Amino acid sequence: MRVVLVVPFFSPVGRSCLAAMTRLSGVTHLGLVTHEPLERVPPEHRSAVQHYQIRDCLNPSQLLGAVAAFRTDWGGVDRLVGYLEQMQEPLAAVRSRLGIPGMSEAVARNFREKNQMKEVLRRAGLPVARQALLTDRTSALRFVDRVGYPIVVKPPAGAGSRSTLRVSSEPELGAALERLFVSPSNPAQAEEFVQGAEHSFETVFIDGKPVWHSSSYYLPGPLTVIENPWMQYCVLLPREMPQVAQAFRPTNVAALEALGLNTALTHMEWFRLGSGRTVVSEVAARPPGVQLMPLMSHAHECDFWSKWAELMVFERWSVPPRKWATGVAFFRGQGRGRIVRAVHGLEAAQAAAGDAVVDRKLPRVGQPRSDSYEGEGWAIVRAETTPQAVAALKALVSNVRVELG
Repeated sequence: MRVVLVVPFFSPVGRSCLAAMTRLSGVTHLGLVTHEPLERVPPEHRSAVQHYQIRDCLNPSQLLGAVAAFRTDWGGVDRLVGYLEQMQEPLAAVRSRLGIPGMSEAVARNFREKNQMKEVLRRAGLPVARQALLTDRTSALRFVDRVGYPIVVKPPAGAGSRSTLRVSSEPELGAALERLFVSPSNPAQAEEFVQGAEHSFETVFIDGKPVWHSSSYYLPGPLTVIENPWMQYCVLLPREMPQVAQAFRPTNVAALEALGLNTALTHMEWFRLGSGRTVVSEVAARPPGVQLMPLMSHAHECDFWSKWAELMVFERWSVPPRKWATGVAFFRGQGRGRIVRAVHGLEAAQAAAGDAVVDRKLPRVGQPRSDSYEGEGWAIVRAETTPQAVAALKALVSNVRVELG
C-alpha cells in the first residue's frame, strides 16, 4: 500500500499517528505532508517517510500538489489519511480529484458542517436538538422566539467545544454574535440548550457496517468545563458498557448510516436527559480527543493509534476484550494569571490514587497557562473495576490544585 499521511505539526497526537503508520506492515511507500521542515520530523521516523512540506495543510490546492507529487513519484497513491477533524473536507476533496479511495466530499461535509449534520439526522427521524444557522441579529431573535432561552451558539464547523457559548438573554446574544463575528458570510450555529448526562460513543465502521463500539462519561459535560476554566474534570471509560449506552447503540448506528459513513473510527457526543430520552449532540469522523485514545489503549492493553492506522489503510479492526476501567483527570489552573505559580497536593493525590495512576503529564511551576480545554496537566488511571477507577479520579481532582499568577 502507498499511503500519504498528513500531520501538520508534531504534537503528541501527531507523533503517535506518525509512529503508528511507520510500524504498519504492508505499507511499501509512506509520504508525510506537514508544515514542518525535514529537520523537525522525529529522528526515529525520518528514514521511514518521504517528506513534503507545505504552508497550509487545510488548503486543498496545496494538499493536492503534495499528493500529486507522490503519485507521480510512486505511480499511484492508495490511501490519503489525516486525524484532525478540520482536515476531513480538504482530504476528501483531494481524494476526489485524484481518484483515491476513502471518505467522499459529501460525507465529509455531513460530518464537518454541524447545521447540515443536524438536518440530515432530523430527516432520518433521529433525536437531535433544534438548530438554525444565524447570519444576523434578526435570524438569531427569530430562533430564540421559536425555542426560548437558553440557547447554545458556536461556529458551524467547530471542534472540541471551542468558542461554544451559552446564551441566556438578549444582551448575551448580542455579545455572542459580536464575539463570533456573525454575518451572512460567516454564520454561526445555534441550538436549543439540552441538559443531561453527557456521554461519548466511539464506533468503528468498515464498509458501511459497525464492527466495534465503546462509550465514556464526561464528568461534568464539556460546556460546563468551557464556561468554568478553573474547573477540573474527568473522563471515565467504564470496564463494562453501561446499560444506557447499550440502549443508545442503535441510535448511534442509525446516525452514522444516515451521514453516509463507510470506514472510520468515529466520536459522537450524546445526552441522556432526566426523562430518559436521548439526544445526539454531534459526531466526528476521526479519532476522539480528551485522551480517549490512550484510555482505550490502557483498557484493552493494545495501541489504539496502531489499530486506527490499520483500519484506515487496510480496513481491518481487531482489538482484545476490555480488561480494565480507565479514566483521566485534567488539572486546570485557578486564578487570573498566565503562569503556573504553584502546584498543590500532588503527593497527597498520588498516595490516595496509588498504583491506579499509569500515565501522567503533570503541571509544572513556571509553565504558561494552557489555551486548551485539557488544562495544565493530566493523569490517567486504570483499575480492575469501574468504582475503583472513579475513586482514583476523585482522589486526583480532590487533592491537586494548580495556582496561576
